[in-house]
Amino acid sequence: MLMLAGIVLLHITTIILLLVAAIDNAWWVTNTVSTDLWGRWELANSAWHYTNLKDYPEEYLQAVQATTVLACIFAILALFVFVAQLFTLPKGQRFTFSGILQLISCLCIMIAASIYTAELHPNETEGGFGHSYVLAWISFVLTFILAITYLILRKKSE
Repeated sequence: MLMLAGIVLLHITTIILLLVAAIDNAWWVTNTVSTDLWGRWELANSAWHYTNLKDYPEEYLQAVQATTVLACIFAILALFVFVAQLFTLPKGQRFTFSGILQLISCLCIMIAASIYTAELHPNETEGGFGHSYVLAWISFVLTFILAITYLILRKKSE
């Protein structure tokens, strides 16, 4: 029971981290600019102003946006499927479907962070990756751990 609570808590934590990484405005930060997947915040006259992402290659940006959203969706689906499998899966069976959904989520966030790293800021010298970018990579590790856990885990026979 304690392991089950730990898995659910880790899964909910991972979903929250994925959502924060997708929504928060700190994938690339400088002293005057904070960029997320959806827009850019620029500091001018002591006030932050929202602008569109016009300097990014559109196809790469859309790929990052899409795979980040898909990672969130698949992680949430995996949690619901895991809870459903707790009640419907025969004893002794593995949580394979939950593991596959979690593995897809893992691959999606890895693809998003990899494309962002390689294509959207390859030669910039000013600024650096922000906490949302770091959360995306942490989410990748946690979703991978959960995927392996679900693929190995069997429903305990009582």
